[in-house]
Amino acid sequence: MQILVAGAGIVGISTAIWLQRAGHQVTVVDRAGPASGTSHGNAGVLAAGAVIPVTTPGLLAKAPAMLMNRNAPLFLRWSYLPRLLPFLRNYMSYATDAHVDHYGTAMSALLHDTVEQHQALAADTPAAKFITTEDYCFGYASHADFDADRYGWGKRDAQGVRYEVVSGEDYAAFDPIFGSAFQTVVRCKNHGRISDPGAYVKALADHFVAQGGTLEITDIQDIEMSQGGVTALITADGPMRADKIVFAMGPWSREIAHKLGVKVPFESERGYHIELTNPSSMPRAPMMVASGKFVITPMDGRIRAAGVVEFGGLKAGPSRAPLDMLRRQVKKLLPDVTYDDVVEWMGHRPAPADSLPLIGANDPQGRSYSAFGHQHVGLTGGPKTGRVIAELISGSAPNMDMRAFDPAKYIGR
Repeated sequence: MQILVAGAGIVGISTAIWLQRAGHQVTVVDRAGPASGTSHGNAGVLAAGAVIPVTTPGLLAKAPAMLMNRNAPLFLRWSYLPRLLPFLRNYMSYATDAHVDHYGTAMSALLHDTVEQHQALAADTPAAKFITTEDYCFGYASHADFDADRYGWGKRDAQGVRYEVVSGEDYAAFDPIFGSAFQTVVRCKNHGRISDPGAYVKALADHFVAQGGTLEITDIQDIEMSQGGVTALITADGPMRADKIVFAMGPWSREIAHKLGVKVPFESERGYHIELTNPSSMPRAPMMVASGKFVITPMDGRIRAAGVVEFGGLKAGPSRAPLDMLRRQVKKLLPDVTYDDVVEWMGHRPAPADSLPLIGANDPQGRSYSAFGHQHVGLTGGPKTGRVIAELISGSAPNMDMRAFDPAKYIGR
């Protein structure tokens, strides 16, 4: 069977490899090449315990103060607010206890075995060297801050996430780089890390091509529709046709999804990182700084601080405020670390209103499939998403409940 995969991030490349291993002829189409977007700039954490959405009860009451606090992890380009409001109303409607439980159950099924899924995807390829296994840590400046976050940890308990709560002093004995910055640290077990996310995805893409896959670098301008289904990608180099088409274009998926009748409420959630190149010392494990909702991760030859949330659309350039916040926070947390340079980056996360990715067929005939919308967990969930899409296209039933991710829930809206 001939398959087109639109998008060469971790989700698209994972999908292509699993389809290829199932015996299909696969072409990946991307406007800039593998790992040119969020798959390059993420925090590099395989976050098996990422089962709590941003939209938790009480968020609406907290949001105004967060937007006015230059050290808070929420930012907004105010000129974009009129366009954002319809999505924001929908987004905030999911800040309920019932939806947190629904999200947690669905995402636990998708993410709980992420390390094993990455290892299976990268087995016997040059990409395997980028995968490591270690705790994913959450650092709290005070034990009172940890107590204030008990809601989330209780929800993780309900989903079977394993973790250990230790004192800041005990953690500093393991990793002294943060000194006395944290009074309480939570160490999440069964997690992992990608030491260079961009190089990892490119290595996977190289393996895909070496095994006979095709990579086309061209701009996807539109789609061709017939009888309610997609029949071709319209690209800068002309139409491209196949038996099945998979859409894994991250935040650029909304317009095409809507043309397919999948009326998903959707926005770009802008994320930022800074990197300290050639640092004098390295953290031993990824650390989520709870007060700033960003992660400090050891990378190959650099320390990356990645995270925060900004709503501002796909077209505007980076804002200074999130980058300045990351610089201030990292300087405070790592005052004794020297480095050669600071590199700044901004990218886009795909954010459906309910925070759940779309994984499945877009039409009853299965002519096209969605594989996008992973928000903060694209790297974590990419390999399993790709495996599931390959199973669906090959006629196998995935070994998990897919109803929460079914694009059909948006059809007819």
